[in-house]
Amino acid sequence: MTGIEPAGETQPRLHVFTSAAVNYLPKVRMLCQSVRQHHPEAVIHLALADERPAWLTVEGEPFDDVIEISALGIPNWRPWTFKHNIVELSTAIKPFVFRHLFRLAQCRHALYFDPDMVLFSRVDDILRTLDASNIALTPHQTTPEESYEAIIDNEIGSLKWGVFNLGFIGVRNTAESRRFLDWWSDRTYQFCRADVANGLFTDQKWLNFAPIFFDGVAIIRSSRHNVATWNLTTRRMTGSGATGYRVDGEPLGFYHFTGFDSGAHGIMAGKNASGNESVAELIAWYKRETAVSRDDPVSLWPWAFGRFSDGAPVEERQRWIYRERPDLQEVFPDPYDNAAEGLTFPGWCATEGRIRFPGLFAKDASLPQDVRAQGPGNSLGVGLRLLVLLFAPRAGKSLRARLLRLLKREGLAGVAHRLRSSPGG
Repeated sequence: MTGIEPAGETQPRLHVFTSAAVNYLPKVRMLCQSVRQHHPEAVIHLALADERPAWLTVEGEPFDDVIEISALGIPNWRPWTFKHNIVELSTAIKPFVFRHLFRLAQCRHALYFDPDMVLFSRVDDILRTLDASNIALTPHQTTPEESYEAIIDNEIGSLKWGVFNLGFIGVRNTAESRRFLDWWSDRTYQFCRADVANGLFTDQKWLNFAPIFFDGVAIIRSSRHNVATWNLTTRRMTGSGATGYRVDGEPLGFYHFTGFDSGAHGIMAGKNASGNESVAELIAWYKRETAVSRDDPVSLWPWAFGRFSDGAPVEERQRWIYRERPDLQEVFPDPYDNAAEGLTFPGWCATEGRIRFPGLFAKDASLPQDVRAQGPGNSLGVGLRLLVLLFAPRAGKSLRARLLRLLKREGLAGVAHRLRSSPGG
């Protein structure tokens, strides 16, 4: 099976996908194996938030299809990737993947699971809910917290990160759902940012609006689904790997191992499910299963959108500047290019960018909430700072080379004009 719809096939099918970069492939495999075990009828897709290496095929893999970004119909997709870090990009493509799958005549339901999830039983209850709904969402909490500390950790956390956890979402292929996906993809195209201070958290926070803007939004309140550290305070897990895990008496549907590699998952599980042997056993099992993958070379595979064409790493401040400055996007349609004749985007950042955004390039600088607030400054001030930088032994090297090229091509009048013009000039 390839995941590509055979000619003439119209029988409704369940489609399941996850999105990740190549280095997350070991966890993707764990998720997809669990989907294959409990839903063998599903067509399983890996949506790649990365460039596909030649060796990555579906042969011997637990997924049927690899969907590349270039196939998703995202306008100007390559420079668009530059505006996102790896987490932001992996989440930003999700609505586009749903739209891609819904172009298949036999795609009736599509489910998304984060790659750090594992299914432990069938999710037929969710599919039945989707038969009568358009969208299925799982909230972070389904029961009010009781302790002061849990309210701060979990309920206030949901106010910051979003009421619904977008590690899972199910969508039925309907006209209303397609209207929802058009809206959601527009929001992730423009505003898929991990910027909690400004009310944004990747693709997730937007779904607070879903039950208001769209009809047929089902909220899955069953405590057996999307079990995670943020709701273990109000859910009772029992059983074992041998006998099967249960949550509040029902079979565990799927568990979310978010924050596992950083150690945050273990810390919060110890805090929210202290003394629960079933939770401890489940976490120990996942640790053993993922231990093998830590030695897998694919875990070290470099993210294609993390470096410029010459191999230099892309810095977060460069992504922020490019995202916030449409003029620079127009001047540098391929921000990854660091070998072209003339000025490149990283070259601009190393010279004029340092002058126009001094706060971003200061020692121990942090990303501002809005780089546009810094402004370019007046042309005289910019010119004076450029003059100082010009004579810096190391930092001014690329600026001096650019100045020589401009003088040869345009003379002093051209240099003066560029100081007065837009930052991309």
